[in-house]
Amino acid sequence: MCGRTSCHLPRDVLTRACAYQDRQGQQRLPEWRDADKYCPSYNKSPQSNSPVLLSRLHFEKGADSSERIIAPMRWGLVPSWFKESDPSKLQFNTTNCRSDTIMEKRSFKMPLGKGRRCVVLADGFYEWQRCQGTSERQPYFIYFPQIKTEKSASIGAARSPEDWEKIWDDWRLLTMAGIFDCWEPPEGGDCLYSYTIITVDSCKGLNDIHHRMPAILDGEEAVSKWLDFGKVSTQDALKLIHPTENITFHPVSTVVNNSQNNTPECLVPVNLLVKKEFRSLFSPSRQFENIPAINFNFLELDLKASGSSQKMLQWLATKSPKKECPKIPQKAELDVPQWSIQSLQKRPFPTKRGGTGLLERWLKQEKEEEPVAKRPHSQ
Repeated sequence: MCGRTSCHLPRDVLTRACAYQDRQGQQRLPEWRDADKYCPSYNKSPQSNSPVLLSRLHFEKGADSSERIIAPMRWGLVPSWFKESDPSKLQFNTTNCRSDTIMEKRSFKMPLGKGRRCVVLADGFYEWQRCQGTSERQPYFIYFPQIKTEKSASIGAARSPEDWEKIWDDWRLLTMAGIFDCWEPPEGGDCLYSYTIITVDSCKGLNDIHHRMPAILDGEEAVSKWLDFGKVSTQDALKLIHPTENITFHPVSTVVNNSQNNTPECLVPVNLLVKKEFRSLFSPSRQFENIPAINFNFLELDLKASGSSQKMLQWLATKSPKKECPKIPQKAELDVPQWSIQSLQKRPFPTKRGGTGLLERWLKQEKEEEPVAKRPHSQ
């Protein structure tokens, strides 16, 4: 299943991340529809708006079906045939759509037959693993493996479409297969566009976390075929729906459990070994005088666990915030996030839910000038 995602990039950056080639081989950026409805968030839940890619042909008759539009849509498909005046009265869950029953359920079969295929965009998605022997669940952030690239000129140096591909070398967005529909209120009013994420059996790498995962479209060719309903039939498009092993993940803080928490802390890797050490050392059954010295160097693993998670930390810290936050004087030691034993001795216990950790404080240097894209919002 997939019930929580992150998509925090500002609109212009998200647009550049979705650069593509049209049928003539020209490099292009997708155009936005209802752009004001997009609100970046580190913690998106069902019924909030998320950005999706779809063919321009859905909105303009005679358009080239290979051309793309980005549109914010409601997560949780509301079928076009729904007769109630309030979408929240829908009696069944349409957040996800199982690939094995997609052609059996009217809510999904009808829009799929009309070619209403879309690609749901996200930094990644969250999933919770049940901890054996306890009622606790450990959240994980799951995303594409990230490849380090040689940094090119700044974004402002892009003066022509030929430069877009060279300059965009940041986070690779997760591209999930979805279906959308258009619902018209019975009493009149604006149409509501909504979507569902197609799910499949988990790949081997994720099976220990959860038995289901989103149907991920891995690569430009798969994305193009899924979107191009004018040239690619439903039968051929469904051949793209299968598990992929090209995925990576890391554990994150339980801060993400509350969908109202919208901070970079939702994505930051945590070290489960340290978490277990704290739980064991400070349990009521232990005698504090017998507690050995804690090796706080374990926390260094948070920044070195993998190339992808390390790149994500650098990306959160130096890329996205830097583009929006004004430059302010900093001490030299703040140039790189450090979890040192000195700082931990002052605060040896894990932070409470909703609290801000050292890395989050480093990312948000000045709360009063926090960019709109990073502010918590009601969903």
